[in-house]
Amino acid sequence: MHTEKKHAALANTFNADETRVDWHDQTLWFVRAKRDRLTHGLPEWETLRDTASQIKHHVLSHLSEYLQEFEKNAQANGVQVHWAADAEEHNHIVYELLQQHGIDRMVKSKSMLTEECHLNDYLSSKGIEVIDSDLGERIVQLAKEMPSHIVLPCIHKKKEEIGEIFHEHLGTAEGVSDPQILTETARQHLRDVFMTRRAALTGVNFALAETGEMVVCTNEGNADMGAHLSSIHIASMGIEKLLPKREHLGVFLRLLTRSATGQPITTYSSHFRKPRAGQEMHVILVDNGRSRQLGRKDFRNSLKCIRCGACMNTCPVYRRSGGHSYHHAISGPIGSILAPNLDMEKFADLPFASTLCGSCSNVCPVKIDIHNQLYKWRQELVKAGYTDKKKTLAMKVMANTLASPSKFKLAGKMGRLALKYAPFTVNNRLNPWYKGREMPIPPKQSFSEWYRERKK
Repeated sequence: MHTEKKHAALANTFNADETRVDWHDQTLWFVRAKRDRLTHGLPEWETLRDTASQIKHHVLSHLSEYLQEFEKNAQANGVQVHWAADAEEHNHIVYELLQQHGIDRMVKSKSMLTEECHLNDYLSSKGIEVIDSDLGERIVQLAKEMPSHIVLPCIHKKKEEIGEIFHEHLGTAEGVSDPQILTETARQHLRDVFMTRRAALTGVNFALAETGEMVVCTNEGNADMGAHLSSIHIASMGIEKLLPKREHLGVFLRLLTRSATGQPITTYSSHFRKPRAGQEMHVILVDNGRSRQLGRKDFRNSLKCIRCGACMNTCPVYRRSGGHSYHHAISGPIGSILAPNLDMEKFADLPFASTLCGSCSNVCPVKIDIHNQLYKWRQELVKAGYTDKKKTLAMKVMANTLASPSKFKLAGKMGRLALKYAPFTVNNRLNPWYKGREMPIPPKQSFSEWYRERKK
């Protein structure tokens, strides 16, 4: 039985700081608004989304063939290909590669897959130091936290808090929170890391089966710095990241950054095809539940995800509860449909952390039906017995009541009487709805009564 804190309790912790909640909400909505301005300026935006969705559908329908094609072409380019069935095998492969080269320090650019696999903790337990080189990732690493957003890892942090972290770990003057000073401090700190690490690990945004190359998108150039200065470059790649041909890449690059941060294009879209002279290049193809998700008809579309974070920026629940409330490497709506695939019991609460408003599906660049999948996951979790027993019982009582006109009328009448003459029976801590909203003023009559009078 999993006893970790669930979304509601973790959201309560985040909500205790009302000021933080407000600017977290406003900042993410600002990013969403930037996305809207750029996409509305492209007449072909919906065509791009449709095209990307269909390409991904095709890849998922022929995944084994494209994986073999990618492996063959990558090996022909001099890249060593490894296969990992799960997180444990992925982490062991990385460790073995470092051991073979006598390396105990590694630099890593952003990779949500390695967060999913808990690679940093694993390597640390083996005595290997890992430095995250993405600025946001480095900040949360120094703070000993998980990223709270897949594109904006430290969006939950105020600049003053970052100043305190840099003062403690990087030696800046106490009380300094000027972003320019903090950025320059990080730049100098990471420059030394890049120059002294013989091993670099990157994620993979897209991989091209046709050419056997990998594409990594960053705004800071940190993936390039790490990979180009290292003697061994390791790329961790989920098996769903494939595209058939290089000509398809332009569709996704036009969608990715517009959806993520409201930029026309990523600052760096770096192609890694073959190792330079004297360098080793490795790619680890990781399953870790993806084949299982592919086999689930209702949920396989979630594997289309290109990790843009647009669903998080628009989600009214995520914006007001914070990324850490999802207790999974990938938070927000997309994380809520990916996480239960890994562990239904542990992440049973996440599909319920949603209003089912559909805003996530509306902004998804590859047209994943996120809100439908959230609803379907709820059904699966109830069937599997992983939901709160009290809530399940209450829903059965409600279903029984709604199925009977006489019971429905009686319940409505009792509810109106309770709200009118004994509001304390509803307005108390036992009612989760009362906690976050005012209960309505009871109407004088039900709709049915009003309708009958009007009909007469």
